[in-house]
Amino acid sequence: MEVLLVDPLVPEALAWLQERHDVSFRPELADDPIELRKHTYKTRAIVLPPHVVVSQEFLNFSPKLQVVARMQVSSDNTDLDACARRGVRVVQARSATVRSNAEYILYGLLMLYRRGMVSALLGRKLSQIRMGRELAGSTVGLLGLAPVAHTLAPMLRSLGVRLVGYDPAVHHAAPIWDKLGVEPVTVQELLGRSDAVSLQVVYASRFRGWINERMLSHCKPGQLWVGVSRSSLFEPEALALALSDGRIDACLLDGASPQFAAEGTPLHGAPNLHLTPRLGSHTREAKLRASWYVAHRIHETLAPSIHRDVPQSDFSALDSLDFADPEGPPSMTPSQWETVAEQKR
Repeated sequence: MEVLLVDPLVPEALAWLQERHDVSFRPELADDPIELRKHTYKTRAIVLPPHVVVSQEFLNFSPKLQVVARMQVSSDNTDLDACARRGVRVVQARSATVRSNAEYILYGLLMLYRRGMVSALLGRKLSQIRMGRELAGSTVGLLGLAPVAHTLAPMLRSLGVRLVGYDPAVHHAAPIWDKLGVEPVTVQELLGRSDAVSLQVVYASRFRGWINERMLSHCKPGQLWVGVSRSSLFEPEALALALSDGRIDACLLDGASPQFAAEGTPLHGAPNLHLTPRLGSHTREAKLRASWYVAHRIHETLAPSIHRDVPQSDFSALDSLDFADPEGPPSMTPSQWETVAEQKR
């Protein structure tokens, strides 16, 4: 087969790809490594879910593989060096979930500011409902300037929120702070001034346990946290203490690892810690954007004669596209794709 889908595309993108290539959809292979190896032996392109790791060993069983595609972005499930040595293209739909994650954080902040809404929906009396707060006039700290923050910042500013920010990889004099309307501060000042913190740090292994007791000691009392970053950023003991002593009033994290608050861990049973299973990126629009991006990248790689007039590097600009029509125009030629990309720059 040419294309093996272990992670599904939306029907529209799947049909488009099936018109051009031999496509097989086998989601059950995600949890059967032996069968997956058998099926990848003659596969030229494969779409994998996040938990399937592409290692040198995986590539050794895939001699014809040209493309490894992911609907989600991750930094530690693919051996990029091994893929580069083999000439295997790694495709990740990097911008597909930016808006959906930004809206999730906005929703999370509104929910935590008005936690009494849950009590009201359960039919409790007004006297039993916790007094809420308004976002307008409050200060929100953007911890991390991942692309999600670029979309979230104007949303929050439009609601009358003051924004401060810190990113360990972005200099305080970088022009992006002014562009986003965010005041750059130290991480200590961010935690000391913010009524709520939005966490969207781009994860790297060196940041494991970065949010520790020393950092959280600067929290403004009663602070609210909403995050879409890896739970590995937290030192669990430090977060558990901050949640129990009033520094953090409530924390909502999306996509935490299964062991983050499992039984026997410091965070198990914390009543003000709320975890959701990657709901931030779980929207139809995000799935459409990711599916069309992956489908087009697979097609242009497997059918190079169609794209021989366009240098391979030209397609890198498409990573940042965010079409108003999330389905994208599937009939666009490579030159049209590049024209749109140029307009988006």
